[in-house]
Order: sequence, then structure tokens, then C-alpha cells
Amino acid sequence: MGASLGGHMSTVTDGKVVIMHYTLKNVAGEVLDSSDGGEPLPYLHGAGNIVVGLEKGLAGSAVGDTKDVEVSPEEGYGLPEGPGPQPVPRDQFPEGVELLPGMGFQAQADNGQTMVVYIAKVDETSVWVDGNHPLAGETLFFTVEIVGVRDPSEDELAHGHPHGIDGTESH
Repeated sequence: MGASLGGHMSTVTDGKVVIMHYTLKNVAGEVLDSSDGGEPLPYLHGAGNIVVGLEKGLAGSAVGDTKDVEVSPEEGYGLPEGPGPQPVPRDQFPEGVELLPGMGFQAQADNGQTMVVYIAKVDETSVWVDGNHPLAGETLFFTVEIVGVRDPSEDELAHGHPHGIDGTESH
């Protein structure tokens, strides 16, 4: 995995690529997302790749640690803001693209700025989009196992995110 062994090198600190398995549950205990049965997730600690509350909760952890981290909405996906879901005519979206609730995509706001919006629901004539992340307002419950910590490559540092588990993937 390229994880260093022993000493401060295997500790989760800013500027390290952290490789983790995770399970995310909501307040009802329902699994919302998990790497279980798949590849672990790499992220660059301190670069905003994951929600700030989870980053704070993992700081100082070591390879092999398993942690439960509760993340408030303010340190997760924020509190809901704005008007909520708004209908956009279905024909404004490309044909043949499967549009599913929770999908995020970039859109241009009236003021010309690019923003991320998420699909709230789809009906026959409209796609309801919302500027709020689907998990806005939710308290998040993560169970994380740290499976590796490594130094990032120069490219990864320049891009602000890891290029896969071992740093060799391109995008």
C-alpha cells in the first residue's frame, strides 16, 4: 500500500494521503455509504477532500486505528439554505443521461457563477434541483478504519487530491 511503518510518518496529519475504509450512517442507523467490499478511499488530509468534521475527527489517528466520528451538519454538508428544490424542464438536460436523485452537477447561476446543484427528484416533465447537498442538515455518523498513510506525490499536492491508493492513477 505504500504506507510507512512506525514513527510519526504513519499518523494522520495535514499533507498526508490517508487511505481509509468507511461506513456512513444517518441518525436512524441506516447505512448511507460505505467502502465495505470495495476499494478503500484515499484523501489528502487538510485539503478539503472530505467534510471538515471527519477530517478533524481523524487527525492524529494511526494506521490500524478504527474510529467512530460524529459530524454535525455545520461541519458536514451544512444547513439547508435557499429556496429548496426547484423544477427545471426535463428537456434542459441531455437525452440518454440517467438522472437520479442525489446526483450532483455543475450549473450556471443567474449571476454567471458556477455552482453545484443536486437532483432532488425527477418526474416526467421536470428535474427538481437543489443547491443543498442531499445530506445538508443531517448529523453524520462515520466508522473509519485507517488502512494506510503515505506522503503525496508532487502532482497530488499540486492538484490537492490523491491519484488513487498508490498515487499512480491519472484523471
